[in-house]
Amino acid sequence: MKHKFSGVAFAAMVLLAGCSSKSTISPADQAGAGSGSGAGAGSGAGVSAGADAVAGPVLSDIFYDFDSSALSPEAQEQLKQNAAWLKKNTAQSVTIEGHCDERGTDEYNIALGERRANSAKEYLTNLGVGSSKLTVVSYGEERPFDPAHNEEAWSKNRRSHFVTK
Repeated sequence: MKHKFSGVAFAAMVLLAGCSSKSTISPADQAGAGSGSGAGAGSGAGVSAGADAVAGPVLSDIFYDFDSSALSPEAQEQLKQNAAWLKKNTAQSVTIEGHCDERGTDEYNIALGERRANSAKEYLTNLGVGSSKLTVVSYGEERPFDPAHNEEAWSKNRRSHFVTK
């Protein structure tokens, strides 16, 4: 009986681990803005793995300066990598989510998040990604990556996040 229970418990843990709907990022993954893996003050996992999403960190987030939707050189480089992947995977569509830190009014942050997502979309389109594959949504400050209330957290939250569908 004891062996049956431990086998069932192990199977349940494996199943639950495989069904995770959010990617996780270790503190060691959070260095070097826009250079490859997408979340945190510079990098981490870029794609949320949901029922319709491609598993694994395929597309990476880009980050913005305070009160800005301008693309830094690091963000442009990351968008080039994202565009290359999208051109190879023509069946994939992407939602670009615009996010902000908690400073500013809700209305301002929704508008800023939209400008950020649209700047990423425009750059990808200029690189040859079909605009019909890209949709934009703004969450403003409503879905922070890091819930802390300091500059380190805010820099992680000022981002465009890419979700494949």
